[in-house]
Amino acid sequence: MSKNTAATTRVRRHPWRTTAVIIGVLALVGGGSAAAYAMQLGQTWDQKTVKLANAFPAADVRPEAPAPTAAPAAQNILVLGSDTRGDGNTSIDGLEGQRSDTIMVVHIPGDRQHITVMSIMRDSWVDIPGYGEAKINAALSYGGVPLAVQTIEGMIGARIDHVAVVDFAGFRGVADALGGVNVYNSIPFDSSKMPGHRFERGMQAMNGEEALAFVRERYAFDDGDFQRARNQQEFAKGVMSQVMNAAILTNPGRLGGLVSAIAPYLVVDSGFDAAYVGQLAVELRDVTPTDVSFFTAPTSGTGTSSDGQSIVNVDWDAFVAVKSAFQSDSAEQFAALIPPK
Repeated sequence: MSKNTAATTRVRRHPWRTTAVIIGVLALVGGGSAAAYAMQLGQTWDQKTVKLANAFPAADVRPEAPAPTAAPAAQNILVLGSDTRGDGNTSIDGLEGQRSDTIMVVHIPGDRQHITVMSIMRDSWVDIPGYGEAKINAALSYGGVPLAVQTIEGMIGARIDHVAVVDFAGFRGVADALGGVNVYNSIPFDSSKMPGHRFERGMQAMNGEEALAFVRERYAFDDGDFQRARNQQEFAKGVMSQVMNAAILTNPGRLGGLVSAIAPYLVVDSGFDAAYVGQLAVELRDVTPTDVSFFTAPTSGTGTSSDGQSIVNVDWDAFVAVKSAFQSDSAEQFAALIPPK
């Protein structure tokens, strides 16, 4: 098989906007008021998450690391959604040959006052190092997590500090563990994933099965993946709003249950451990769901590649501002990228 040919072994696609799990876990681990309970949550996290033995590319192909400072440094967390987390091996070799249907970069600024999340359309046509032009979701298939990191670092011009690969099945469990998730639906549609079920316009209370159908839907929309991306972001907002609620954060039983529900479906780099999550959660203790902003990497419509694939064209002229925002950790530049409500 040539490097420019997609892997023939494919799995069913279950795309997810998985940022809610990452941000939710930060709230969960940081929310325990008692030190002993926080330690217990941390142990659950470390025991149940699978750690990546190799998550990053070689240092000589990465953006330069920022100089150490006494103040907290900005953090970029890459979130990849996968239909499976592999066979449980720490090498995660089982993910090669698959494509990441969810790609998000969570930017946590140095001042820890807000969070910005950039979604990247899975069919974005980009340069994958060593392979040439292809859909960005092929990077995971071609070279595993390190190549996915290298590809996205090349786009944003800044380092990815941590990586999380999330199995979609975990989100259905989290939605049910929360007793349902309230999600805003902007466009009413009949579900192709739950025949006979209609999602009306407005706030919807969704159980796990309904949430899964909601975020997977694309056939019901004129713009397909673009509306699906917006719906998935709305789902992430709904999960964050409920996870960061005081009724959850002050209830040890519900906290423990949620961490236990989330952790088994996460594969993270070795540094993404309980100590890191706990420290970051403390630093983000004043951040609320209204301080989390979402935007989609700029595109210039869809098209067809020279080999006949349906693709999404990245607006590289507009992407200059995205790159500058990541490199400078500029809240003002990121704010200019957020679509008006």
